[in-house]
Amino acid sequence: MGEKNLDSYTITDYLDIDNQSEIKNEYENGLIKAMSGGTVNQGIIGNNINSEINNVLKTSSLKCTSINGDVRIFIEKANSFVYPDGMVVCGKIETHEVDVHSLVNPKLIIEVLSKSTESYDRGDKFHKYCSLDSFHEYVLIDQYKPVVDKLSKSQKGLWEMVTIIGLDKSVYLSSIDIYVKMEDIYRNTVNLNAPQFRLDF
Repeated sequence: MGEKNLDSYTITDYLDIDNQSEIKNEYENGLIKAMSGGTVNQGIIGNNINSEINNVLKTSSLKCTSINGDVRIFIEKANSFVYPDGMVVCGKIETHEVDVHSLVNPKLIIEVLSKSTESYDRGDKFHKYCSLDSFHEYVLIDQYKPVVDKLSKSQKGLWEMVTIIGLDKSVYLSSIDIYVKMEDIYRNTVNLNAPQFRLDF
C-alpha cells in the first residue's frame, strides 16, 4: 500500500470520502491513507483463495461467510478502518453502528503481501486485528513465491505461526476447519519464483 496522508478527518468525513472514492482509503485517528493499486498476482491470489474458501463453505456445516477485499473492517480500539484482501465471518455478520458497510467481527483475515505492505501487514495492521475479539486466524500470502505464513490463536490466547512452503502442500485453516491447496492459491499467477530454500514442518 503506497500511503499518502491526506489530512485530519472525522470518521464521518472518512466514510463520505471513501464511499465516493474510486480507490480504497484506510483510516486511523483522523488520518486517511490512500491505497495504491494491487499487482496482477495480488489480484489473482486474493481471488483464488477467496473462491476456494467460498466453495468449501458452501457444503460446510459451519455458518460462515467468505468476503473479498472490497469490504473494510472497523477496529474500534485502534479507531481505524482497514481493508484486508479477504476475510471470513462466522455466525451473524456485525457492522459498525453508523456504517453498514464496515464489518467488525471477522474470524479469519487474509493479506497478500507486497514489498510495500509486508512490514505493515505483519506488524501494526496485525496488532490492530488482534484487538478484535472475533479474530482467530491470520493468513499471510507471499505473492512472489509459494510461501504462506498462517498465524492461529490458541486457547490460551497465544498466537502460533506455521509456514507452508511449496505448491505441493496445503494450508489448514483451523478456524473454519478446511484445507486449501497451495497450487489452488497460486493458480494462474505470473512470474512465480521457486523458494531458494526448503523447510518441512
